[in-house]
Amino acid sequence: MSDAIFLSAGVPDPRRSPEHARTADTVAIQAAVSALLFVTLGRRQLVWGGQPGITPMVWVVAQDMGIDYGRWVQLYQSRYFKDEYPEDNERFQNVTFTESVNDSREDSLRAMREVMFQEHRFSAAVFIGGMKGIVEEYDLFRQMQPEAKILPIASTGGATLEVAKAVGDVGSDLSDDLDYVSLFHRRLGVLEQEERYARPNDQPAVLKDRLWRPGPRPPRAPRF
Repeated sequence: MSDAIFLSAGVPDPRRSPEHARTADTVAIQAAVSALLFVTLGRRQLVWGGQPGITPMVWVVAQDMGIDYGRWVQLYQSRYFKDEYPEDNERFQNVTFTESVNDSREDSLRAMREVMFQEHRFSAAVFIGGMKGIVEEYDLFRQMQPEAKILPIASTGGATLEVAKAVGDVGSDLSDDLDYVSLFHRRLGVLEQEERYARPNDQPAVLKDRLWRPGPRPPRAPRF
């Protein structure tokens, strides 16, 4: 799909990255990820590096919405981390595994990200919280997907603050607007009136054909 959205997110570990943990807002990170899922699932394909802390959350939200998680969400993982895979990965068959490189964590992650960014054309990348891997993903994404929007949600802190600094003038809303649902609707160009579809193949290609027909509107998401 040409309008896939890349997610780079994480909660900094104080033991591994105390400098990022000091600025991270854990509540804001969780709220931003939840809001992104609410806005995009069933409307846009979501792609990311399959962080174990985020995968179960995405699956639960997709199940609650009644959409096919395995079709709308695409994960990438390196076989370097084969002992850390969530058990659910096998069930949904929506994971692309890349090979370990030189038995090196850094080389293996780089190879995985290159495959991930080569296999999709992204309309946007969203960065939330995180540690140094967030910055590494930003640098490579910017090189390989130069036309895509870059949305560092600076209010979540962590390494995303470094991404925001690198991008430059990102707009005050990415630092100050905590109504993440409205923020993502506005910044990603996903209309509130767009229907959700169980599978990507069910979604009309023309935007106007995706809008709600007259009748009761689905409830709006709560503010996080």
